[in-house]
Amino acid sequence: MADKYDVVVIGGGPGGYVAAIKAAQLGMKVACVEAQKLGGVCNNWGCIPTKAMLESAKYARKSGELEKYGVGVGDVKLDLGRAAERAAEVADQGRKGTEYLFKKNEIDHIRGWGRIAGKGKVEVVTGRNAGHGDEEPEEGEEKTLEAKNIIIATGSRPKSLPMLEIDGDRVWSSDHAVYADSAPKSIAIIGAGAIGMEFADVFSSFGSEVTIIEALERVLPMEDEESSKAVARAYKKRKMKLMEGAKLEDAEVLKTKVKLHVDTGKDEPELVDVERVLVAVGRAAITDDLGLEDAGVELENGFIKIDEKMRTTADGIYAIGDCAGPPLLAHKASHEGIAAVEHIAGDEHAGVDYDNIPGVTYCHPEVASCGMTEQEARDAGHDIEVGKFPFSANGRARTAGETDGHVKIIRDTKYGEVLGAHIVGPHASELIGELIVGRHLETTAEEMDRAMHPHPTLSEAIAEAALASLGHALHI
Repeated sequence: MADKYDVVVIGGGPGGYVAAIKAAQLGMKVACVEAQKLGGVCNNWGCIPTKAMLESAKYARKSGELEKYGVGVGDVKLDLGRAAERAAEVADQGRKGTEYLFKKNEIDHIRGWGRIAGKGKVEVVTGRNAGHGDEEPEEGEEKTLEAKNIIIATGSRPKSLPMLEIDGDRVWSSDHAVYADSAPKSIAIIGAGAIGMEFADVFSSFGSEVTIIEALERVLPMEDEESSKAVARAYKKRKMKLMEGAKLEDAEVLKTKVKLHVDTGKDEPELVDVERVLVAVGRAAITDDLGLEDAGVELENGFIKIDEKMRTTADGIYAIGDCAGPPLLAHKASHEGIAAVEHIAGDEHAGVDYDNIPGVTYCHPEVASCGMTEQEARDAGHDIEVGKFPFSANGRARTAGETDGHVKIIRDTKYGEVLGAHIVGPHASELIGELIVGRHLETTAEEMDRAMHPHPTLSEAIAEAALASLGHALHI
């Protein structure tokens, strides 16, 4: 006899486990099929441990500046391996927390690989996966779950390059880099999106010579151009080598190093000789071995095709998170999971505001954004005013010694609507929340300023940027 459920979620990452909890809270009988650790890549190999590593990088970077704060220290020892151990401990706390939430909400965690095996059926090969990356799952038994509704939340995996195979030794993916035993003397990072730029920060802070290779014309190419330029300046100041508009032509993986031949637009390719390479060129949806084709679930551009209610092309099957399309962000996956479950529960208002998804890169300086870039707003035909306020003019930023960057607000002149906001600087990841809520409530630039901000705080830079978009900032 098959086990029967209202909802079976395939995948226990930030989309899947949140969907499972929400469904249980709404009174449904729920199972979550996860072959590896609960929390998925985000908690165990991605978002959480990388931010723990960036926290360690902050202290490593600051250690040479403590004298000016009146703190005298002796010789400082940088130990990337110990930082990685702490990151693993933090990730383990998160996994245990998710396991507790499953027990609290009476959710069945079925350990194994799940695939759709007919209408309303999920076949599971039980037995917990032995690990992540290259490790093979343990052998187990097959069992079948019956489900009124199925939610696919299988996530994504790192992409590779045809001329540079990820081997976990000389050539790393983010899975390998996050728990490195030691900092390589030199490392080349291919790809200057969020993942590449965050790891560049970590390795540079722990003493590695870092080269960043980006095929597009600038680092963080999806961000506002001024944000990209601000981070590029900061990284160059920290002695990182940035190769923008540069394409990898060929690679030689040797026993003790890797030689990269990079096309920089000159007559001859430039040779980059490094101890390790991190491939950070994006992630691909996990859609293989899920029984999608037989179930009638269609793909589009490599992702599962969904509508505004997270429904796939097959009745009773939903898809959320990375496997269902960009942006590949944990918070987007969680909100899609909630929307899918609310629709299953009969809430016709369920959905996700895709125009107001925050993007964050947790490097130093941090980068955060929401809404349109300046160029996107102009291309869309909006009549805009742009307000920008530098952190160098913010008292709280000066007290912290963190004055790189700015807050930029793009205002529609007709109604004062905040079309987009872009922050580079200290705690940008936290500050962007104010603008996300503001945009969600359809705020205007005038209202952003008239809401009183405490002094001295970094948040005052938001009010000042709003004022700047109106033409009368006070402190610049």
